[in-house]
Amino acid sequence: MVYYPPRSNPPLPPIPDNIPISEFMLDESYGRSPLSSSLHPFTCGFSGKTYSWFEVRDRVEFLARALAKEFGWNPNQGTEWDKVVGCFLLNTIDTLPLFWAIHRLSGVATPANAAYSAPELAHQLKDSGAKALFTCLPLLNTSLEAAAKAGIPKNRIYLIDLPSQITGNAKAPAEFKTLDQLVQQGKILPQLEKLKWSPGQGSRTTAFLCYSSGTSGLPKGVMISHRNVIANTLQINTFEKPSRDQLRAEDPRISKFDVSLGLLPQSHIYALVYICHSGPYRGDQIIILPKFEINSYLNAIQRFKINSLSLVPPIIITMLRSQDILKKFDLSSVRSIFTGAAPLGAETAQELQNLFPTWAIRQGYGLTETATVVCATTPLDIWFGSSGNILPGVEARILTPEGKEIHEYDTPGELLLRSPSVVLGYLNNEKATKETFKDGWMYTGDEAMLRVGPKNTEHVWIVDRIKELIKVKGLQVAPAELEAHLLEHPMVADCAVIGIPDDAAGEIPKAFVVKAPAASGDDSAVTQAIKKHVEDHKARHKWLKGGVEFLDIIPKSPSGKILRRLLRDKEKEARRKAGGKL
Repeated sequence: MVYYPPRSNPPLPPIPDNIPISEFMLDESYGRSPLSSSLHPFTCGFSGKTYSWFEVRDRVEFLARALAKEFGWNPNQGTEWDKVVGCFLLNTIDTLPLFWAIHRLSGVATPANAAYSAPELAHQLKDSGAKALFTCLPLLNTSLEAAAKAGIPKNRIYLIDLPSQITGNAKAPAEFKTLDQLVQQGKILPQLEKLKWSPGQGSRTTAFLCYSSGTSGLPKGVMISHRNVIANTLQINTFEKPSRDQLRAEDPRISKFDVSLGLLPQSHIYALVYICHSGPYRGDQIIILPKFEINSYLNAIQRFKINSLSLVPPIIITMLRSQDILKKFDLSSVRSIFTGAAPLGAETAQELQNLFPTWAIRQGYGLTETATVVCATTPLDIWFGSSGNILPGVEARILTPEGKEIHEYDTPGELLLRSPSVVLGYLNNEKATKETFKDGWMYTGDEAMLRVGPKNTEHVWIVDRIKELIKVKGLQVAPAELEAHLLEHPMVADCAVIGIPDDAAGEIPKAFVVKAPAASGDDSAVTQAIKKHVEDHKARHKWLKGGVEFLDIIPKSPSGKILRRLLRDKEKEARRKAGGKL
């Protein structure tokens, strides 16, 4: 059975397939909000430095000219794989102009996680075939080591400025050109020839090569086409427009445009598409912060009167555990939050709602391989724990482990997706591509179910990663469910749950917990309190029979996804040393 978006959703407009993302974002011909009436797209949350849309358009063109001269690139010659540029950066107001300048030349931007070590970055640079690397001063040493391993010479490493609050008094070495210098150089260079793309070229041409963390092994390069990003930008805006229009009609004080938070890593698909393309396309302003620190985050909300927060669950947990700090700031401008990248449990959402009763607490779901959002809640149809309604242009199916169609609501199985935003595949990995993309469908590896919500619309509920489900005597236990419940306990600041081997049950749940400041007593007493919290509310097969282990920090990706494989590796090593079952 194929599930479709709600009938009340507007139809998806035509998706251009013969232009690059840069043209789609900078040319009013393709339905975007007028450049003159939109808010400034990118503003630094520290310095206040900002660009108008006309300044962004000029910077993209000047930078593209300079890159063309620097590398000998012609917009209409060669393939995109001759023009791959690595981008290893903290968030900046110049990141998207850099990406769009690369696209103006029919090149590929491959953004890298700013938390990468040199070997991890070197893998991405080598695997992608990057010819140059843009970075920033705090990441320069890692960049130099990785570039040397990947064969990128020093004169192909470029720096982007960051606010002094991040760099302090440190100065960029003079031997490295900066993005600003390239822009100035481009001002006096001749105009580039216009792109001459044929119909369908936007569907075939990779724009971004983002690396998916996966559940094991080295990250895989996900080939995201220009049309993929354009499609999802249109899908998100088409989906959100009715509720935005209705809320403005009910309260004329609500502006047509949002002032939104740009805190999440621009290298991650969530921020890359949802925050940095969808928002600016409709005219929103994005307040860019290079990294999360609670005081600077809250100060930016207060200073710029941010009304829309795009977050991940760890930031929400930090807020809930830092209510004394929250009281020092004026957060009255906030109307809504949107959370994704990892599940936000219904209990945590309710706790946040109790703290901020006027906020619309929304959640969405997507993957790098769907570039990005496939379902989301709207302010008018919120159901805590749900990932919301299917977006226009998306189709979904649910399959049993045996591959049979599930036709009933409230019945979990693997989620399959079809959408114009589904990507081209994995770079140089035919096996993984064939396993994930079959017969026009993307196999997500996520267990999900369809449920009818309070507004009588179909909602997608994500249960967990199929490979991470714990099987206790044949019964499935979702780590995310237990984690959401554990976070309700005042002694738990953060947590993760994995399955560990057990002779009788096959597997049993074990919790790794970061204790909250409120945790009192010795570890044994805290352990018993946490276990009792689960036993009082959950079925017996979900009890923490594997025990509780205390950690200083739960390993997570920058987007907030729990890296359970690292915890499983830690557990295996402990069991190996103890001579236990692996």
